[in-house]
Amino acid sequence: MKKLFAFIWNWVVPIAIGILAYVAITTFWINIVTINGDSMDPNLLDQQKVLVQKTQNVKRGDVVVFDAREEDPRIKTGNKDYVKRVIAVAGDTVSYKNGDLYVNDKKVDESYISSDERNAGTASSFGSSWNLDSLAKTGLWSAEDQKETVVPKDSYFVLGDHRSVSNDSRYFGYIHKKHVIGKIHVPFWYSSTVKNNISKDSDHYFA
Repeated sequence: MKKLFAFIWNWVVPIAIGILAYVAITTFWINIVTINGDSMDPNLLDQQKVLVQKTQNVKRGDVVVFDAREEDPRIKTGNKDYVKRVIAVAGDTVSYKNGDLYVNDKKVDESYISSDERNAGTASSFGSSWNLDSLAKTGLWSAEDQKETVVPKDSYFVLGDHRSVSNDSRYFGYIHKKHVIGKIHVPFWYSSTVKNNISKDSDHYFA
């Protein structure tokens, strides 16, 4: 009996605790995901591993992963989660003109992407000047999103960093808070440039 108790205490209990801890961490706090595609290039590359923190505290500039099956009506077969950057939150306006992106009429600091993506990439398919109202009128958005000229409650407007190829809110409208899986964090061994570009401090969001 003593041997059985020792076996349970020394082996079974630690294993059970480890399994429970893993389930708790991956379910309620943090997980590892693999980037699929080039929409966040050059900051996040295809097939790179990143950490996802499950949180409801999402701010402008954060990079998030969300269930695209609930947001993109033209999602490609086999795709599930999209990784994009939050440009605007509930109540915000968004506009683009002359190579600059504006939120609430304040120019956004887009130093995390190249000048080509700030200009031609952001303008691609929608011209050198657009706003939420003009995007809604393209007919690409859902009927519900087309009624909104500001980001609606519990929603976000998102863009990929590689905007010339990114399928994002310009094409499918706002994403809802309930479909956000979590916020992206990069591992410590990534370059300081990438870490700074992904962990965009909202206090320095505007230029």
